[in-house]
Amino acid sequence: MNRRTTNWAGNIGFGAERVHRPASVAQLQAVVARAERARALGSGHSFNTVADTPGDLVSLADLPRTMELDTASQTVQVGAGVRYAELAQWLQERGRALHNLGSLPHISVAGSVATATHGSGDANGNLATAVDALELVTAEGDLVALSRAECGAEFDGMVVALGALGVVTAMTLRTRPDFDVSQRVYEGLELDAAAEHFDAIAGAAYSVSLFTRWREPVIDQVWVKHRVGDPAPEGTGSGFFGARPARAARHPVPEMAAEHCTEQLGVAGPWSERLPHFRPGSPPSSDGDELQAEYLLPRRNAVAALRALEPLRADLARVLQINEIRTIAADELWLSPSYRQDTVGFHFTLVPDTAAVLPVLARVEERLAPLGSVPHWGKLFTAEPGALRGRYSRMADFAGLARRYDPRGKFANDFLAAHVFGAD
Repeated sequence: MNRRTTNWAGNIGFGAERVHRPASVAQLQAVVARAERARALGSGHSFNTVADTPGDLVSLADLPRTMELDTASQTVQVGAGVRYAELAQWLQERGRALHNLGSLPHISVAGSVATATHGSGDANGNLATAVDALELVTAEGDLVALSRAECGAEFDGMVVALGALGVVTAMTLRTRPDFDVSQRVYEGLELDAAAEHFDAIAGAAYSVSLFTRWREPVIDQVWVKHRVGDPAPEGTGSGFFGARPARAARHPVPEMAAEHCTEQLGVAGPWSERLPHFRPGSPPSSDGDELQAEYLLPRRNAVAALRALEPLRADLARVLQINEIRTIAADELWLSPSYRQDTVGFHFTLVPDTAAVLPVLARVEERLAPLGSVPHWGKLFTAEPGALRGRYSRMADFAGLARRYDPRGKFANDFLAAHVFGAD
């Protein structure tokens, strides 16, 4: 029975008739095989109905938290229930690292990959770009292994798959040697300076995030994550393109305690403790008391997007907790917003008032759409059904792949019907 299961923020109540928490892959297979309709739920960190189903909702939280390092290939196989905080610490203890992490380490690996969730950095692809293989339970309850080596280029359609091919039980990720990162925060970057020097700012370090509340024509904070051993960012310690170094640790949302954030002030530490913005044991972001939206567009249009949003400052300031701006490297994943193009993401953490937020998002989308924007698959957006299909050149290929793996639509739902598959 479903006792009104909700997502992380509580703005979505899932409509599933039944909710399951299998403790093993065998139990998961049995649940999927019996179900008429099914969807998987990771950490619930989605803000729309991408994970919903009218049938059986399957939480992966109780699956074994397996992590196995292959020392020959230097890849790690990760169970679907594992969260990035667990994986990062485990890899760090073994001298290995992932290429990047999201701002929240609380999110699950499988769910993040499925929706093309990302970190930051001009040279860093989204989190899904680390995936070399996966295992999933198909509509008949079979456990299938898929890999880039065996599937070739088609594997690029299987990674960011929105749960449409089956329920992922494990993923194999490429790792690299561990590395240290120092983090500094700079304050008061004038919007004009951000626009004039955007390329230099975004490319100044391994990972750079710009935060603004849009109350003034100012980027309130710039978080600069410098990989130890790389050339030092411009102005380290004294200023950053006119922004001044913060004298104490900061939280992106100024009203919240900085103790929840990863260490700053230039103190070097492991990648696992610096690439996220928030500590694993602390409340994530606004502790769930928020809504989130994000729009990704070609990197070349970053400055045009800043200028397009500037007239909405007053509207945004009324509903915004913080807007984070990050860059992401191009990839080959069919449903990734970064498919064959470097991108910039405008991520909005918003007040928990859907009625107030949605009209503002509609205006944001109206201004960013001419610049080639698409919404993050797991966040709030207002695009009409069918509007996104023309913005992904491989959408029809992906729909064909989904029909092949799930011909009867067991893993389909209203979200996929509206934004991916369509009437055809």
